[in-house]
Amino acid sequence: MKKHRLATRLWHWVNLLALAILFMSGLNISNAHPRLYWGDWGFESSEAWLHVMRFPGWATIPGHYSLAGARDWHLLFAWVFALALLLFMIASLLNRHFMRDLVTTRKEWRWSAIRADIVSHLKFDFSRGEGKYNFLQKLAYAIVVFILLPTMILTGMSISPGLEPLTDPLLALVGGRQSARSIHFITAWALFGFFLLHVTLVLLSGPLGQLRDMITGGPIDETA
Repeated sequence: MKKHRLATRLWHWVNLLALAILFMSGLNISNAHPRLYWGDWGFESSEAWLHVMRFPGWATIPGHYSLAGARDWHLLFAWVFALALLLFMIASLLNRHFMRDLVTTRKEWRWSAIRADIVSHLKFDFSRGEGKYNFLQKLAYAIVVFILLPTMILTGMSISPGLEPLTDPLLALVGGRQSARSIHFITAWALFGFFLLHVTLVLLSGPLGQLRDMITGGPIDETA
């Protein structure tokens, strides 16, 4: 069995494309009103909890300010992102990717084991023990797949025009439309931080081999 299943590889690259376009078009949308609020309503500068910088054209899609154009890109790739995540989750349940590679053991949650894992990372030792991922990698991937990505979808739906009948319960849960918008923004930057960390670890652990494995599937995984 390959180190990375076909479903995981396809999702990885589709997800990368979708998130990149969603993030960059989101920056363009943010430029339309670069302030964030909590609650159900907010407009005045004095009520904002965060004043966001205006992002330059090279960092946005499209490359010039266009709220309508950015929304079109954002909506189109939100569907790509959501459907790809759904298919990946179904495939990962069927091929036991989640159970085999992401489920942690009680032993891994001991502080001594976590501390040893942190020390190993600080020494650039990325050994994975008996499994495909070490504890910190499992924890990071689980947070991304089961918390950050679904949160992006749910908060994105809750602030999308035309979905009010479906999303009123979500808005009530997070405290209002402006709260949902703020959480959407925070989650997007959390994913961007994960992306930077992910790329850094790939560069430190053999980028050519990691890139090859994520394209071809890599060598046969004897532990699978």
